[in-house]
Amino acid sequence: MADKIDKGGQFPEVELKIAGGGKLSLPGDIETTHAFVLIYRGHW
Repeated sequence: MADKIDKGGQFPEVELKIAGGGKLSLPGDIETTHAFVLIYRGHW
């Protein structure tokens, strides 16, 4: 399990597949200083 992110810490680099195709790179693709990321697992 990964370490938790402390207050003021950096979000680790992650690349996610998007449901309609394509990829999302975090935090690189986020254009604001604050963001909320919700990951919905759906049906596996």
